[in-house]
Amino acid sequence: MADQGRRRSAEGGIVRAVMASFSVFRSSALPVVAALLIGLSPSGTVSALDTQSATAQTPAQPAANAAPLPRVFLFATGGTISNKSGGRLTVDELIKSVPNLDRRVRADGEQFTNVASGAITMDQWLSLAQKINDKFKKEQDLAGIVVTSGTDTLEELAYFLHLTVRDVRPVVVVGSMRNPSTTGYEGVANLEDAFVVAADPVARDMGTLVVLNDEINSAREVTKTDSRLLSTFSSRDYGVLGTVFDRVAIFRKPVRRHSAKSEFDVAAITSLPRVDVILTYQGAPGDLIKAAVDNGAKGVVIAGAGAGATSGTQGEGVSYATDKGAFVVTTTRTGGGGIGGSGRGGASRRIGGDDLQPVKARILLMLALATTSDPVEVQRMFREY
Repeated sequence: MADQGRRRSAEGGIVRAVMASFSVFRSSALPVVAALLIGLSPSGTVSALDTQSATAQTPAQPAANAAPLPRVFLFATGGTISNKSGGRLTVDELIKSVPNLDRRVRADGEQFTNVASGAITMDQWLSLAQKINDKFKKEQDLAGIVVTSGTDTLEELAYFLHLTVRDVRPVVVVGSMRNPSTTGYEGVANLEDAFVVAADPVARDMGTLVVLNDEINSAREVTKTDSRLLSTFSSRDYGVLGTVFDRVAIFRKPVRRHSAKSEFDVAAITSLPRVDVILTYQGAPGDLIKAAVDNGAKGVVIAGAGAGATSGTQGEGVSYATDKGAFVVTTTRTGGGGIGGSGRGGASRRIGGDDLQPVKARILLMLALATTSDPVEVQRMFREY
């Protein structure tokens, strides 16, 4: 005990001497303290004070083997996100509009088109899907792809890409509700989020995603629910797949077939067959269905009332269509729920559209009929996708 007391007294004297010298030789005090503390430490290890001193004297250096930033490619198609007064933003201007994007990803892009979403044709859909597939195939270092679109038909383009881009890497479709010349333009924030999601490995094997308003939705489930609100895109009862704020957070993943597991090969499809959507309402005539078939429609999607009910003479029109060899898919106009079953046995051309929105049932039917004319196979596709 006496030895310990003498040691503490000696150590106290040393510390008091060091503190006295610190007032005179302030610039060199920290190394002295560090050296003395190392000597006093029974284990001889460097204390937190020593570490701070060393850090203060040595400027931070970048890691010599730092991994390169993920690379993301942008296909710009137009839409409100680029529609400023006096002209549309180009793909280069969109990329440059995102502050400090070069700290998050390596971004480049291509101007695929620059029009309103409603002006894009089915042939351009095929061309865009082929371009994305080729891009992924040739550039294995690419983390993901972003596609800008007008919001009016964004969910349709997104679902088409969900079924036809055959790669595990993410495709993110993004747009904005306000244009660049409007107060509150949210396009830059949405675009930044889209790049971040496309670059994140956690987004792999989720198919095509729709990213707006800090939310990540599946292309299969999401729909536009309001003509003006920034929060317009919703997956209703299904809920979002995730969010993107300071990081990407994924809560669940799609379970239906898509992307890399899809059988739809756009390289083998030269054109998409005509499929029309017809709404059910009180007293709806069946001759509209007949007219669609007579004018070349290979399929008709009925946006039925409630659980798929038709009205007026629509039943006659449906029978006319199937007798002519056309397919009829029944969906609901309610925005929720689903229509199951094939209606009339395994070989029937009358098919339940499950929980797909009418416009998305049209897309799946177009791709199905571009691939096969077998009713059993078409029914299978509506179960699996």
